[in-house]
Amino acid sequence: MRIWCKDHPIQFMACYLVFYLAFFTLLEHSIVVPDLVLHCALDDMIPFCKYAIIPYYLWFAWIPCTLFYLLWFNDRREFWRLCLPLFAGMTLSLLFCAIVPNGVNLRPAHLYGNDIFTQAVRNLWKTDTSTNVFPSIHVFNSVTLALAYHRCARLRARKWLWVKLAADLLCGSIILSTLLLKQHSVIDATAGIVLALFLDTVADAVARRTAPSVAYQHDHHPVFQNT
Repeated sequence: MRIWCKDHPIQFMACYLVFYLAFFTLLEHSIVVPDLVLHCALDDMIPFCKYAIIPYYLWFAWIPCTLFYLLWFNDRREFWRLCLPLFAGMTLSLLFCAIVPNGVNLRPAHLYGNDIFTQAVRNLWKTDTSTNVFPSIHVFNSVTLALAYHRCARLRARKWLWVKLAADLLCGSIILSTLLLKQHSVIDATAGIVLALFLDTVADAVARRTAPSVAYQHDHHPVFQNT
């Protein structure tokens, strides 16, 4: 199985996508009333903003774009280095939601207007319920992707600093969008960040053990040597 995944990375991603969508859809339809409703005082201080739908939707494009970029233009080990924490974290998040059904109750009672942003938010709320939010997969994935850009050997040169800064900006805007759209609480957004940092550390330890040809700089970032 491991050899097949290594030789067929695109098929592997497709299989995981099918698994994730099936699992997520099952949770969305089976969990109507969550056992745990997340809320904190900070949630009430954050205003609703319909324009946050823009970075929120950019998340859906950012994931495949980053994965294919690492797969086609970089050492393939960097692709698998991202897949490990990314897919593990998404799976763990779904498992936690299955074991502890959770959700939020933060959305405003009414959305006024028929502009494109308001309609986009309405469409989002129709397809994505207020359940299965802890930890936030949107936040988890965004932080994990941003870390991958900082780790990428191809982007080490100073001239590519803008790419890493853009990734950080997109990551931050997506995290804020989950709060501004009342999709997530500060609690599950924070949990997404913590999970991303933890699994990135675990993936780094795995990379050290399984790739003896990898040389590490003093900052502990892997530099992939040509073989």
